[in-house]
Amino acid sequence: MKNSGSRFFPMFITLVIIVLIIVAIVAIGRAIFSGGTDAPTAMETDQGRTELLKTSDDHSVSLTVRGPIIADEDFKSYRIAVAPDSRSMNVYKGYLDENERSKKLDNNAEAYEQFVYALDKANMMKGTEPSDEGFNDLRGVCATGYVYEYAVLVDNEPVKHLWTSTCSGSKGTLQASVDQLNSLFMNQIPNSNELIPFKLSGPRLKF
Repeated sequence: MKNSGSRFFPMFITLVIIVLIIVAIVAIGRAIFSGGTDAPTAMETDQGRTELLKTSDDHSVSLTVRGPIIADEDFKSYRIAVAPDSRSMNVYKGYLDENERSKKLDNNAEAYEQFVYALDKANMMKGTEPSDEGFNDLRGVCATGYVYEYAVLVDNEPVKHLWTSTCSGSKGTLQASVDQLNSLFMNQIPNSNELIPFKLSGPRLKF
């Protein structure tokens, strides 16, 4: 009996070690493969929503639309920015952002609060900024279509920035309806359609 017990004990220890090694390998594999996913975590979403819904004077939100990548003379883009005390729309010409025309209006805290809560219900902060900074390098992205950038800013510095485009291969980080968000921003500037430097064409992404 003693010999049988002495043979069984080393085998048991060996089996336990093998099991522990397998568990460690599986855990490491999960950590490696899950680290590259772009799925938003609850904390990321909540942080973005928290900043979006703040109505202090140093907060603002913006939409930037970039047109197709063409000659500098014909390249257009525009930006709508909304803060508790102001609303503005700027149309730019060329890649150096030469201000071609603009419109600026006053705002108030109550109107801003209604607006950002509407943006929240339209899921403006649904998405995640990947750890790879290169993913947010929009140079050359969707050269034949339109790129949409959405940002929450504090003291004019982006706290969270999400983007998407009309190109199927460049869906970006935003996971919300472009049409719904753009409509909300455009409605903040009366007659904004008259300022748009181009007519959007082609499919627009919805999630």
